[in-house]
Amino acid sequence: MKITQRFQLIVLAAFAFTLHAADAQSAGPQTEKIAPGVWRIRFGTPETLTPTHFRSAPIDLAGLEATPADSPMPLDLAKVSFQSSDRGCVLMLPMSPRESIYGFGLHTELFDLTQSFGQAGRRVFLKPTDSPENDRGESHAPVPFYVSTDGYGVFVDTARFASFYTGNVAPVGGTAEARGGEVQTSTTELYRARVQREKTMLVDVPAAKGVDVYVFAGPTLLDAVKRYNLFSGGGALPPLWGLGVQYRGYAKFGAEQTLALARRLRDQHMPCDVWGVEPGWQTQTYSSSFVWNTNHFPDPDEFLAKMRAMGFQMNFWEHAFTHPSSPMYDELKPWSGNFKVWGGLVPDFASPQARKIFLNQNRVALFNRNVEGVKLDECDDQPESATPWSFPPATMFPSGLDGELMHSLFGELYQQTMLEPYQEKGLRTWGLVRNSQALAGPLPYVVYSDSYDARCYVRGLVNEGFSGLLWTPEVRDASSIEDLYRRLETVCFSPNAVINAWFIKNPPWDQVDRGKNNDDQLMSATERQALTEGVRQVLQLRMSFIPYLYSAFNEYRISGQPPVRALVLDWPEDPKVRQIDDEFMFGDSVLVAPIFSGQKSRPVYLPAGDWYDFWTHRKIVGGVSIEATNGVKQIPLFVKGGTLLPLAKPVEYIKPDTCFEITVNLVGNQPADFILYEDDGITTAFSQGKQNQIKLHTDGTSHSAQVAGNYRGASRYKITDWKLF
Repeated sequence: MKITQRFQLIVLAAFAFTLHAADAQSAGPQTEKIAPGVWRIRFGTPETLTPTHFRSAPIDLAGLEATPADSPMPLDLAKVSFQSSDRGCVLMLPMSPRESIYGFGLHTELFDLTQSFGQAGRRVFLKPTDSPENDRGESHAPVPFYVSTDGYGVFVDTARFASFYTGNVAPVGGTAEARGGEVQTSTTELYRARVQREKTMLVDVPAAKGVDVYVFAGPTLLDAVKRYNLFSGGGALPPLWGLGVQYRGYAKFGAEQTLALARRLRDQHMPCDVWGVEPGWQTQTYSSSFVWNTNHFPDPDEFLAKMRAMGFQMNFWEHAFTHPSSPMYDELKPWSGNFKVWGGLVPDFASPQARKIFLNQNRVALFNRNVEGVKLDECDDQPESATPWSFPPATMFPSGLDGELMHSLFGELYQQTMLEPYQEKGLRTWGLVRNSQALAGPLPYVVYSDSYDARCYVRGLVNEGFSGLLWTPEVRDASSIEDLYRRLETVCFSPNAVINAWFIKNPPWDQVDRGKNNDDQLMSATERQALTEGVRQVLQLRMSFIPYLYSAFNEYRISGQPPVRALVLDWPEDPKVRQIDDEFMFGDSVLVAPIFSGQKSRPVYLPAGDWYDFWTHRKIVGGVSIEATNGVKQIPLFVKGGTLLPLAKPVEYIKPDTCFEITVNLVGNQPADFILYEDDGITTAFSQGKQNQIKLHTDGTSHSAQVAGNYRGASRYKITDWKLF
């Protein structure tokens, strides 16, 4: 069948479905308990092509069975209402007067979704964009899921550009905040949002005539998030090398220059596990050919062999838009959207045919060469620009997705496609992506951005844990040496430590200024030596935390607990943490409070309990704010009392047989047990039970490391010391 005929049939089928849905009369919502603490409520006639239809992994029922005691339905269904019309459907859910709301995906701008009593509400617009520096809710990963401090979560199963009004709409019959009789001369006061006395969550879903809503019980805020992540299939477990440092080289370098730069890093003993190769490896980019540029890389296999001989795992940039010169272009054309981007096809990753064709060419270029990871760029959108670069919402795809749905799902479908070769080989990967959506927890990709505001980067780290996402605040150049240190420190306490030097020829510790760097105007030898040593120490700090972080990711996989998360998830009853967007938990025991360039100090709020300054070991009784005055080489870190903190002797990079030398720090009185997870660090054999759990235990005078499990490979950990913190 010709593509034009098939396209006409798709349009006619979609029109017929719309007429049928418009005529359908709902008999009321249908509620079904699908797992412990998880309910599905069906309103009207939901669309078929939704996030759950394209889920990346099955529901982790075993994990949900192991969550805290089952709870009753947390929403009063008598207060839930639904209405459909020609323009779509509207859902209203009850809210309590004092609850705070978080989530809706990855937000990096100052986007306060905490609906404490007396604060204004928000309209959150879930639309993908490559420019998330706004307060509308658009982001690299808009997710229709939110959680409440009342101890529940709600996931609206839609890929439409939905709007959530978080307690600031006034249905007729409700009680709104009254405006004073005095005439206002301030537009700020005149038009400020007014929180209703009887708050309502209004969800506006365009085009759809019905929707499935999933409700997750607590009893706590964190429990609701964990249930959502287990409903998604559990969190991704990276390969051990994925937790090391990644350096992305200059985009214009070919094989010889890349090898020379890589040797410089090794000669400097700079910790680095992953090397990223940017677009220049292809003959065509923007759009892409997926064919090696042999002018720059004369012998790809030799290049890869030499990089691997230096201990680098290889990660390659690409985007999906396919140039006419690509060998797969003609075969892919019938399985692509009907609009191009940069002259290239947009593959329909929702169709098996497009995935197969796209993967076949990527196998020839990358996967048959055992490339360890990929960076998936430009799978987001730029909808508000006068010259938008991506495909229009009117685009139609053979699978039945329209452009709106595809924009929401494109990044996630792209991740699933590129994960297949690793799943076939039973290998783990760790990649980067610039767009994601709901139920993304099982996907081993970390979201990144073209934005570069340091404060926005930290807000991304705070927000990621609400929605089953991972985020990296990458480092490029810097405005000063201090700025470089502060950015590196934040990166070291993120899920993926990336130095993205794609637009500078020399490492940023040779010259922080981009222009001078590319003119080879390096800092003096003395300055470079001092800065190189300082940067090495910062990156070594990251390497020392890898066993601890690996345990946090295993907990993410097993229980759904985010490895990096906002303080409010751990202390939902503390009103002071509800507004904190510049501190976060790194694993169970470490609180991170980044300092930004130009700050001599910063206030740090420590919740209730005993805390210990990581650098001085000074004890601080929580429930207070302190002033952190850490120098440029120290990020403020605080360790919870009553914990064991395993720290490793830093290595430059992780080998298949790396065994970490561990010092177990006893922090505070009666430290709780800590579990180290031990496996081969590379394959997916852990999912078949080939993994050990090493329980670290102390009673204050004697210590033990008890091993349980079925992993019989090389030992990953050697406990060399136990010491009081």
